[in-house]
Formats: sequence, C-alpha cells, structure tokens
Amino acid sequence: MSVSGKVVAAYGNMITASFETDVQQNEVAYVITGDRKLKSEVIRVRGTVCDMQVFEDTRDIKVGDPVEFTGNLLVVELGPGLLEQIYDGLQNPLPQLAQQSGLFLKRGIYLDCLDRSKQWEFTPAAKVGDSVQAGDVLGTVPEGIFEHKIFVPFDFIGTAKVKKVAEKGSYTVAETVAEVEDEKGEMHNLTMVQEWPIKIALAKYKERILPVEPLVTGCRIIDTFYPVAKGGTACIPGPFGSGKTVLQQLISRYANVDIIIVAACGERAGEVVETLREFPHLKDPYTGKTLMERTIIICNTSSMPVAAREASIYTAVTLGEYYRQMGLNVLLLADSTSRWAQALREMSGRLEEIPGEEAFPAYLQTRIAEFYERAGYVTLEDGSKGSVSIIGTVSPAGGNFEEPVTQGTLAVVGAFLGLTWARSNARRFPAIDPLISWSKYVEQMKETLDKIDPNWVAMVKDAQKMIFAGDEIKKRMDVVGEEGTSLADFIIYLKAELIDAVYLQQNAFDDVDAYNTMERQVYVFKKLTEVLRKEITAQDKEDARQIFFRLTALIKNWNSSEWESDDFKKFEEQINEFIGS
Repeated sequence: MSVSGKVVAAYGNMITASFETDVQQNEVAYVITGDRKLKSEVIRVRGTVCDMQVFEDTRDIKVGDPVEFTGNLLVVELGPGLLEQIYDGLQNPLPQLAQQSGLFLKRGIYLDCLDRSKQWEFTPAAKVGDSVQAGDVLGTVPEGIFEHKIFVPFDFIGTAKVKKVAEKGSYTVAETVAEVEDEKGEMHNLTMVQEWPIKIALAKYKERILPVEPLVTGCRIIDTFYPVAKGGTACIPGPFGSGKTVLQQLISRYANVDIIIVAACGERAGEVVETLREFPHLKDPYTGKTLMERTIIICNTSSMPVAAREASIYTAVTLGEYYRQMGLNVLLLADSTSRWAQALREMSGRLEEIPGEEAFPAYLQTRIAEFYERAGYVTLEDGSKGSVSIIGTVSPAGGNFEEPVTQGTLAVVGAFLGLTWARSNARRFPAIDPLISWSKYVEQMKETLDKIDPNWVAMVKDAQKMIFAGDEIKKRMDVVGEEGTSLADFIIYLKAELIDAVYLQQNAFDDVDAYNTMERQVYVFKKLTEVLRKEITAQDKEDARQIFFRLTALIKNWNSSEWESDDFKKFEEQINEFIGS
C-alpha cells in the first residue's frame, strides 16, 4: 500500500477523502491518524473524492490526514479454524484482541482471523497431473466432528494442472499444500486459507434446488404448524421483551443442522455476554459434546461502531456459504436485522441520500432481499448437497409490524413467526401468535411432510381451523359473555385453548419439554388430534371446563415426561382412559 489520498472532511464515522489513484466502490482503505491505521470501506465515489465509512471511532481524525487505498474489497478469511471462534463484524477474533488490548479494545488493531501457528493434519485428495478449477478439493483436515475440505480458491480463474501436492502430515494454514500451473503457464502456491468478498455471494455450485426437507428445531409450534425448510428463510419479528433472543438460542441449540452461525448484530451487550457465557457449556444434543464445537459467533453489539454492524451480517452469511460448499447444512441466526437496517439508515443519512419511509434508505427492501437470497439448498459439483438457512429477528418499534423493516422482510422470507406482547404478557411462551404467523413451506414440503403420516398436513390444517374458530368464539364471549354462548361453541373454544396450552406453549426451562424430536411431536399431535375429533359430552359449561382442565393437566405432565419412560406410558394410559370415558 502507498499513501494515495487525504482526508478533506469528517462527519461522524463517514470520512470524505481525495485520491490520486483509481478507487473502486467497496474498496478497503486505511485512514492514518497518529500511530493508528483505521480500517474503512469506500461507499461512494464522486469525481476526485470518495466517501468512506470507518469501522472505528473517528475521534482525532483531522483534515489532511493521509489515506491508504488497498485496491481490495472487504473480505473474510476462509479455512480451518473458523469453528468455535468469536469474531467481531470484521472477523477480528475477540478473545485474542482482549488478550492483546485488555478489557477495553483499542482502535486500529487488526489480527489474523485464523491462527497461523496451529498445525492441521492434512490428507491430500488431489494428485499430481490432475486438472483443477475454482472450488475443487485439494485435501481435507479434521475440524471438530467434520472433515474440513481444502478448496482451490473460489476466485481462481480457468483450469490449472496440479504440479505438486503436500504429503499427508501436519501443516499450518499459511503453508503451501499444493502448487498448480494455470493456462498461461504461471505457477500458484495454494495454502489452506483463502479470501472472499463478503458482499458477493459465494455461488460455486451446480444447481439451486427447491427446499423440501424440514428444518427440525425441536419447537412444536414451528415444526408442526409453521415449518421452515432446510435452505429456507424465516423471520421472527416481535416487540422488545417478547422472547426473540431466547427463542433463537433454543433453535440454535436443537436445530438438526451441522453448523450454527450466530450473528449478534447490534444486540444489547448484556444479551451477547449471556450467549458467550452459555454456549461453551451447552451440551450438544446430537453429538454429546459442547455446542460451541460446531458454532461460530459474530459479535457486534450496539456499543460497537455502527459501520461494523452493517458488515457483520455479510461476514456471517459468507462463512455460512463456505461451509455449505463442504456439503454441510448451515443455520444462520441474525439478531437483529432491525439494528442492521438502522445502521443502513444512519449511513444513508450521512450520505444525504433521499430518505424513504421512516427515513430508511429507498433501497432498504433491495438490501434485505439480497441478504435473504443468499440462503438456499444446492447441489454441489461433486453431487453432494448443502444448505444455508437464515432465520432473522426483527425488532419493530412498539411491536408495529407495519414498519418498513418488517414489511420488507415479509416480502422475501418463507415463514413468518410473529411474536406479540399479548401472548408474552399472558406468559404463553414461545410467544409466537398462531393467528398471524404463517409458512409457505407447508405446501412446498407437503410430499415430504405427508411421509410422516399420510394425513399430516390435513391434520395440521384442521387444528389451525380450530384455533381460529376458538378465537372467533372468544371475541363473541368478550362481548356477550359466557352465558350468551352455546355449549357447543364453548366446547370448540375449550378445544382451541387445549391446543394452545398443551402444544403451542413449550417450557424452555424444562429438561424434557424444551426439545421435542419430530418423532415425539408426531406421536403427541396425533393423540391431540384424537382428542379434538372426540365428541365431548358435558352436562353444562362448568362440567366441560373441568373436563378440559383435567385433559390439559394430563397432557402437560405427559410433555414433561421422558420419551418412552414409565411416566410417559402412565400418563398416556390415563389420557386414553379419560378419552374413553
């Protein structure tokens, strides 16, 4: 790098600089102030000046300070060693930064994203004389419970001949593991680490296919009523305090995927600290090891620079796409996309762009669509399949789902899991409101879901109709009172309440009820459907209420019993006896 520009204006974290060489959009540059070099990104080029967003606190920057332009886009490092890491929005490893800087991170410190000293056991897959191109596998190294594939760099152009491959043994990520000759006769030394621009989708696959396999989360209301497909998208909008973060943490713990990436984008520091403390100690229900062994956390709290918050979402999804290239299923949990959108709004305001609705930039919906579009279920060049699923939370001010971020997200996602204050205040958790939530994947995955049971989708739709019917009766009861409601309607209302109490609600702090396998969900839901189809004979409304109180207590105890345990069988017998009577 060489000094090729100067600061001509500063406004918050946006710097305007003149330049002497060619400058491109999204190029990385460094503003030099004193003995610090502050990383920034070019976001607009105008004649002989450009506007840059700085990823650090911009105090002390003065007009005339030198600027270095790198000519490179904002990238992440890809290679073995990503799992178990905690990064900031620019992929700086936070634990290592803390060791170097102490409790308060200093400006202008950027460390290697991957450990250059750690040795990895490399097993070659390519042979001398092979023709390779971008995305082909050179070898593998063990990373946790997975075989991490070492690829020919995804930005490699054309075909190359393998001239040399490292023998099986221990190497660092920076050591050469293969030498290839391109079509022009030039030699390239390839290592285990490569780079990829975060704002360009990593689309090195044969075919993008329709997602038809359910992403099992262990949460009954999601898996049964509003399923999400592997490779699909969903959003969890809800007001502050309605349980979005807790729900995401439960999904991250129990979802049947290979890799979990948590992007804490603008979250409150207290919630992020809770995540960082809990994850290393959570037991993985699939492997019996710690959950952190197959997790990456991108941590960018609301107290960190706003520009890095905007980058953190792209960093997270790029890492997800990288592991998808290995034929793995990846789940990205973004919390919260509202604060990412607020970062876009702040940047747009400083650029003095014409504002859209609620001062968000006019291109907000396009950016949201571009982000969720990077999810997908794909067939790779070797015939294996991989996926990236994205579930993002939205924090609409005042719980108003009509605001731009929520509406822009609803237009592009496949499932909407709306949390409301009404359910949260009633202590009905998870506070997903069945009256406003939906999933487009029910029909898309109908053939797969009906393999669970030939009438599965029909049973789910019947239960949903019962919930809506019960809500309509409740609204009438609020007006005319219980005495103005017929016994038949009152029983329908009680059936809807039964579904809510024993199936839609789930105790996140109960060792058994916190996670339900799909097998158990099917078993319990079919029993519940049997109850709903039963014609209830009651003497009066009080008698009907007592019948359903008893059923609710029995099934709740059933939900908290170990699958196929003696208690489970005991409560099932009591339920069958009660239904029969």
